[in-house]
Amino acid sequence: MTVPRLTDAEREAALRTLPGWTLREDGAAIARAFRFADFSEAFAFMTRVALIAEAQDHHPDWSNSYNRVSITLTTHAAGGLTQRDVRAALAIDRLV
Repeated sequence: MTVPRLTDAEREAALRTLPGWTLREDGAAIARAFRFADFSEAFAFMTRVALIAEAQDHHPDWSNSYNRVSITLTTHAAGGLTQRDVRAALAIDRLV
């Protein structure tokens, strides 16, 4: 299944609905950093994100260091940002 990349106008419109997310310089991904009270909260958040990712069959690139979680979303098969990334970001935002 081919998923089309977002156009420039679609990317701009999507970012207006995603406060805290930033467009990577090359325009192919969005990223957001999260900070929690401690490692347990950060890990619990990552677990909830993992469940969303599995349900959507769309997995983030991410990292964790103690109470911080950094997430980058892109659709590798499409070579850039798609509506799948926007849906994933919106679902992640509902967790915090």
